[in-house]
Amino acid sequence: MSEKNKLIPGLPSGFEDRWNKILILKKRLLKVIENNFIKYGFDPLETPSFEISENIGSFLAEDDSNPMSDVFSFNDGEKNITLRYDLSSPLARFVAQNNQELPSIYKRYAIQNVFRNEKSGNARYREFTQADCDIVGNVNSAQANAELCNLISNTLIDCGLKKDQFTINVSNRKIVQGLIEDLKIEKEKQIKVMRAIDKLDKPGFGLKGVEELLKKERKDKSGAITKGANLSDGQASKILSFLRIKDLKELKENFKNPITQEGIKELEELFEVLNFGNYSDQVKSNFTIVRGLDYYDGFCVETNLNFKAKNIKGKEVDIGSICSGGQYNKLISRFKGVDIPGTGVSIGVDRLLYVMMQLNQIKIDTQNPVIVCVMDEKYLKNYYEILDDLRKNNINAEIFLDSKKNLGKQLTYANKRECSVAIICGENEFNENNVTIKNLKGIKGENNKTFPKANLIDEVKKLI
Repeated sequence: MSEKNKLIPGLPSGFEDRWNKILILKKRLLKVIENNFIKYGFDPLETPSFEISENIGSFLAEDDSNPMSDVFSFNDGEKNITLRYDLSSPLARFVAQNNQELPSIYKRYAIQNVFRNEKSGNARYREFTQADCDIVGNVNSAQANAELCNLISNTLIDCGLKKDQFTINVSNRKIVQGLIEDLKIEKEKQIKVMRAIDKLDKPGFGLKGVEELLKKERKDKSGAITKGANLSDGQASKILSFLRIKDLKELKENFKNPITQEGIKELEELFEVLNFGNYSDQVKSNFTIVRGLDYYDGFCVETNLNFKAKNIKGKEVDIGSICSGGQYNKLISRFKGVDIPGTGVSIGVDRLLYVMMQLNQIKIDTQNPVIVCVMDEKYLKNYYEILDDLRKNNINAEIFLDSKKNLGKQLTYANKRECSVAIICGENEFNENNVTIKNLKGIKGENNKTFPKANLIDEVKKLI
């Protein structure tokens, strides 16, 4: 291949490589998240990356003409298969298949990658890690949902966020469902109305953007057009008036539909249980949250940051919810034919990672190794003895792998690796059973120290 025709390496939009400090931080966050899931009594579940397409469902996309446009699907002979869009549909399929073996209340967590064929940008990816926990079974909804809110707070604080940096916004989809019933909005328009309302707090929308989606259509800055719900002016006006209400008491007094009142009552019961725990101050009501997916039918939650993150150009952006979810009573019945209620939340791990890297509130321990330099190939056995001694004492260590390179190049490598210590031993050290170490983070001219080999571990631990 000629120089001119060589391929330029790269990735499709919405996909990212992660390495070094950012990957170390991600693994740290994942460990904290998983430990909290286990602490709250959830059991692990792992499902395959692919599901049969009809199991994923056609309720995901906003494009009516192509209801599976948001997923990656492939032909697998007689059936189409789809990369999982979320971790809820695989859970529903698993519970339907294994219901007899599971406890009557099944609490599961799953931490896996999901795939979405949608526009990326500002911490929105087309492949990303979700950390989900769900409670499936007949339970007291207020208790189950309060437990999820407590888990969100506990986990995000343990991940390094401060209490004043995030808010858990909760609502109940029945509140809006009752309003839709009163307005006599046709069934085929209802999901579009729900999705329009859910966009209120999203970047670039607000009341004007929601109004456009409730009516004919909305055109975004790029010129892309999203078809609206085609409501009448009167219907749209009533919904916009509802969206301006922030107080639960005012809502209760002004909207008397039985379904709306049921949703309000469930919210009140949730807050009552939350007051028994330690995190009730983190949770606020926000009636505009209805979640975009069709399978939610009660409690809804979105966790939002109280500050703006920045994109790669340094511009402040709203990256959306870092943990969201809700209650679903009919998702599993799609497979089993019997309603098994469930409720759950999902932490967007890569979105949280995006924020934590910018905040720089937690120290990232890169655990870079001690480097054993090779001064003379005839002492290779001695260098490996030192290497083994370090590793036996749980000190990360590596030996330089090219004995033909001079010491300067070996130390250049060590500095690029951000190693804190180099071990430099030649004939004099081995004859006298000594070791010389170089503090690579120390003051130039004062960073070499020679001592008996027996003191190696203690001296290295002082510097790492």
